[in-house]
Amino acid sequence: MASFEPEFDQAYNDLASSLKSSTVLKYHPEYRNPLRVFAIPERVIQFRVIWEDDNNCVQVNYGYRVQFNSALGPYKGGLRFHPSVNLSVLKFLSLEQTLKNALTGLNLGGAKGGSDFDPKGKSDHELRRFCVSFMRELSKYIGADTDVPAGDMGCTRREVGWMFGAFKAATTRWEGCITNKGDAFGGSLMKLEATGFGLVHYVSLMIEYASSTTESMLGKKVAISGSGNVAQYAAIKAINLGAVVLTLSDSKGLLKAVSDEGFTKDDVALIASIKGKRLPLSNIMAMGQGQRFEYLEGERPWKHVKEVDIALPSATQNEMSKDEAEALMSAGCRFIAEGSNMGCAQDAIQLFESRRADDPNERVWFAPGKGANIGGSAVSGLEMVQNSQRLTWPAAQVEAELYRIVESCFHSGIEAAKTYTDMRAEELPSLFVGSNIAGFVKLADAMHAQGDWW
Repeated sequence: MASFEPEFDQAYNDLASSLKSSTVLKYHPEYRNPLRVFAIPERVIQFRVIWEDDNNCVQVNYGYRVQFNSALGPYKGGLRFHPSVNLSVLKFLSLEQTLKNALTGLNLGGAKGGSDFDPKGKSDHELRRFCVSFMRELSKYIGADTDVPAGDMGCTRREVGWMFGAFKAATTRWEGCITNKGDAFGGSLMKLEATGFGLVHYVSLMIEYASSTTESMLGKKVAISGSGNVAQYAAIKAINLGAVVLTLSDSKGLLKAVSDEGFTKDDVALIASIKGKRLPLSNIMAMGQGQRFEYLEGERPWKHVKEVDIALPSATQNEMSKDEAEALMSAGCRFIAEGSNMGCAQDAIQLFESRRADDPNERVWFAPGKGANIGGSAVSGLEMVQNSQRLTWPAAQVEAELYRIVESCFHSGIEAAKTYTDMRAEELPSLFVGSNIAGFVKLADAMHAQGDWW
């Protein structure tokens, strides 16, 4: 693998190591061929995005779309607008998205795209001009049956709406060319909540499976990183289930609840309003909230919780190191599930994996993002279904389908781990290995049937 693409190398090695540590290649040596094919995206599109700022000065950014794999359906994956965006990041995200979409059970391929454009500090007019220019070029390569992007980091429903309008103007077609649209023009209900709600539902399934009693989320102490949609709705869902949310964070620092009750839903709503204005989380301390919260500049949650049961990294990739993983386990953490893609460093994951066979009251269970944060991908796929039907489903129907898909994904990972790993009786199944295997086998079989390898 190319050493100048560290994020992609890490994602590919996670997959390859899962397959090699299992019995999949022993019983199915033919899967070595699709693993080699899977190392290279089907198509990488790179283009320039020219836009004018409010001073009428021309600005230029890079635009990308990595169409990774279409064996199971049209390419599907988000658009990320952030200065850190480059081909390595997008290739890693598109690989993860391909496996994640396979685990949904929906007919979706995998892709990811975006730009190194930074939305922070830009006026509404600058954001709109950038989005229109970006979609003017991207529209040549996408469509309802070809490639369907979605919103992602730095790309909210507002930006999606502008891009949908630009696509319609460029192509004269009204179609489900992008998801995370507004409710007024084909967006799905529950889309904003989907990833966070699905994440907490996945953790609830982990707790239920690992427990010999009727243990649940009730009373569990939860540390969450991030403060975007995923973190906000994970916090709300956890609070609804009776858990205590201890932390939220952003790229500038950590917000920690001082009281034993943790964050309330009103607190999360206040944070949502702050982040909706693209302001730092520290602003909450200037709103008369200093008695209820502690703000630690430049810090992440994992070393700052004394007692915790569940950790949900929900900010960005590699946000949890081995040292932070050790600190979490010392604080009593037993369940870790990635709300972000590849949120834990490889050595942190190895540490968690080594603890699956401990005493039932102390063992640790880790869930990778391709399984645990599947909710957003699932509802994006359901939005495509609704667009094809020219219908909008009730929120209850979408939520029921979301949880059905999450449960199917969870059990697929469990069964693959049981089938293809040499588990000891006292061990919990490896959701890390099992999720990789379950997604890859489904893709490999589809690729074989279409002649991509033989």
